[in-house]
Amino acid sequence: MAIPALRAAPPAPPAKVPSPPTPVHWERTYVSITGNDGQGEEIPLTSFSNSMWPGIFVQPGATGLDAPPFELHSDDSPNLDGGMFRSARAVAREIMIPLVIYGVDRQTMKGIQKRLTSALNPKKGYCVIKFVEGNAVPRYLYCYYKGGMEGSEDASTAGFHWKKYGLTFTAFDPYFYSDSLEAAQWSFGTGSPFLPTTGAFLPLNLNAGLVSSSAVEVDNPGDVEAWPVWKLKGPIRSFTFTSPNGDSFGIAAPANGSNIVPGGRTLTIDTRPGYKSLKDDLGTNYWTLLDPNPVLWSIPDGVSDCTVSILPGSSTAVVQLTYSPRYEGY
Repeated sequence: MAIPALRAAPPAPPAKVPSPPTPVHWERTYVSITGNDGQGEEIPLTSFSNSMWPGIFVQPGATGLDAPPFELHSDDSPNLDGGMFRSARAVAREIMIPLVIYGVDRQTMKGIQKRLTSALNPKKGYCVIKFVEGNAVPRYLYCYYKGGMEGSEDASTAGFHWKKYGLTFTAFDPYFYSDSLEAAQWSFGTGSPFLPTTGAFLPLNLNAGLVSSSAVEVDNPGDVEAWPVWKLKGPIRSFTFTSPNGDSFGIAAPANGSNIVPGGRTLTIDTRPGYKSLKDDLGTNYWTLLDPNPVLWSIPDGVSDCTVSILPGSSTAVVQLTYSPRYEGY
């Protein structure tokens, strides 16, 4: 059988070499610390780029500033290998920040040392460590000084006008916060739509004198759940707030037809752990009025739907929602 003649194979096209990415200009990270429950002097830790100037300089080797640590819970079976995962929770974050205190003379160094020691004292309150990356978005971590400034006169850690320290802190709340709050406000009882102050909520029309129940879209930009603070300005006869997974809390209307939140009064519902409370502006405690099995729920990260049910009184009622997004790192 004749073998057909074939033309030479065409040359393979040259391989495309991808262009290397262009680096984005990014400023150095700014770090500062403020003591006395965040009300003291803000002390920069990275402001000086020239070692000839007096100041405090963060050194390489900081730890504990990225993902928070987790505690895992599981069940073991006597008849099976291994265990069964049940849940996880973020635990207190331990942080270490190495730094150098540098002065142009002994007196300058001792003055800086005194300022820092006073700011870190946990008896005066927690410290706020501020981080600002090149995108100019600040993140704040709330923590307590634990140790590291005890000092050593070893030749490798101290000199006549400089000292090295490895400061350790405990952040019982392991998440970072921004300096802005997500907020929204609605009016009830006049037929006007919900009035969001951000784009996170869809407008809803609510009629006077009728139970209004609608899904509200919430956009939490944080990495984890956020705990909201609700403010309800009367007159309000009853209310119920339901989370995306069905948890809810509320107060039913009294049998006598009165308002649970009178006109002119404001009820604040704080769902944050360690702050959970229901009190009005006169200090009246509403906790015992809650419906059975209440859950003061959190807002999950991302976009979700919650349900708001309000029965206003004879005039306009207002509901305000605020929450602070939380982040796993800075």
